[in-house]
Amino acid sequence: MSLDEFLHNLHFDIDKISPPDRVIDWEDSPLPYKLYRGLHDFPLSLEVPLKLVKQDVPSKPNHSRMGHFLWYIFGLSQISQSAITTNQEVDLMQSYRRFVPSGGALYPNEVYVYLKLEDLPVGVYHYDVARHRLVLLREGNFDFYINQALGHRIDLSTCFGTVFISTMFWKNFFKYHNFSYRLQGLDTGVLIGQLLEVAKRFGFETGVYFQFLDNAINHLLGLSEKEESVYAVIPLTVEATNWNINQSNRFGNVNSVDLATNLNEIKDNNYYLRSQRIIEYPILTKLNEESFIESTESFSKIKPKRIMIGEGPKVSLPQVKRLEYDLVSVLEKRLSPDMDFTMGKVDQLDLASLLQEATASFEYRNDLDSELKGHQSRISLYGCFHNVEDIPDAAYFYDSVSHSLRQIEPGDHRLTLQYGMSADNVNLIQVPLCFHVAGDKDHYKTSLGLRGYRIQQMEAGMLVQRLLLAASAIGWGGHPLLGFNANISDQTYKMDSQQRTSLIQIPIGPYRPRPWLRGSLRC
Repeated sequence: MSLDEFLHNLHFDIDKISPPDRVIDWEDSPLPYKLYRGLHDFPLSLEVPLKLVKQDVPSKPNHSRMGHFLWYIFGLSQISQSAITTNQEVDLMQSYRRFVPSGGALYPNEVYVYLKLEDLPVGVYHYDVARHRLVLLREGNFDFYINQALGHRIDLSTCFGTVFISTMFWKNFFKYHNFSYRLQGLDTGVLIGQLLEVAKRFGFETGVYFQFLDNAINHLLGLSEKEESVYAVIPLTVEATNWNINQSNRFGNVNSVDLATNLNEIKDNNYYLRSQRIIEYPILTKLNEESFIESTESFSKIKPKRIMIGEGPKVSLPQVKRLEYDLVSVLEKRLSPDMDFTMGKVDQLDLASLLQEATASFEYRNDLDSELKGHQSRISLYGCFHNVEDIPDAAYFYDSVSHSLRQIEPGDHRLTLQYGMSADNVNLIQVPLCFHVAGDKDHYKTSLGLRGYRIQQMEAGMLVQRLLLAASAIGWGGHPLLGFNANISDQTYKMDSQQRTSLIQIPIGPYRPRPWLRGSLRC
């Protein structure tokens, strides 16, 4: 199977990508976090702020405040215990949750930071999620090295830190096999979306770099590329910074292998993941290798495509103000309702607020756009709506520029979408709003090659997180789903003529309180 064929099946025919007779070895499952051993570590403060509102005066953080930032991005926020009955025996399953959703709560990502703070040694750290501490991997100033790996598209000397988000392939491959490749991109995107939203509350300016010299960045962090690889690099600053969208020619072309030779290998890279019987994942390894960028001259831009929707009725949505909310309370309320959705009348103002907030907050600085502003988003929102005030039941495209809905196919599509689900874990008949995040079918291959697939999944995940936060702020629940038939939703929205496809399905709506016991760790 070619890699292009694999990516096609990964989206449209998932039964072809994984062995039908595989058995999940739960006894040898990996930890949801990486534990380094024998390295110098720095504990972070557990006295995290209980509210997050946008900071008026940005300031460089100390290491304690940096810990608060990291915890709200990816720290352990909840312990969940579920009783499972098998053969008249009750087993207790325990999982550790974060503020962001993840497929199967497996969290394949790891977070690394390069920090230049006054009360920490300058260097590269791993964020130890389990113990909420920073583990020092490499000490020293690496501004010039990272600048070169990014093609000198930012002056890193003005940044107090840089975040590296990686994916550890085995952490969800053990359960989802080859399907994990799709999940890994989406999970990374959700995490990036969370980071950008938290950064706004801390007063940090950010930019997302999807293109960098992979070998050089992985070498900096001491990663084995057959096990783990960086997917995104995100500088952090509170100073005036020139966020270049084009590569600087001052230093010429930089080669990844040559750059990596300037830095010694990290030898004491001893970590624990628990699994003892790790099987190979050759397709994921091959896709990762083929996605690598070897030199800075290979960095590309993506030309925006205008989405042309048919002549269906247009519904202008009411003008609403941006939602203002305490991010902490919204994160604590966020819930994937499963079978707990309840049908209720949706106020048109709430729908308008949801759509406006999700798309407005999605705007971000990146290295894919030819212009920083004024371009059409590569990722768009479609939805099948039912029981919405003064809006007929139909399938719609949301035009964020005009803040309006364009009707594509009239009627109630809940039953059709329900037939397209591979599992009955959500009753769509009880859901008034079912969204689909969509993107180009060729996943930017012309501009970015095979790397384009994972970038598209990351951008989809970023929009999903904004949608979930906005829904939670309104008082609704949202449940991201990949177990849906993309062919059905694509036909419903008539996407073939646009050469676009549905990337993920998110039912959103009111829900009833879940029958569970909950306790707080706060005094």
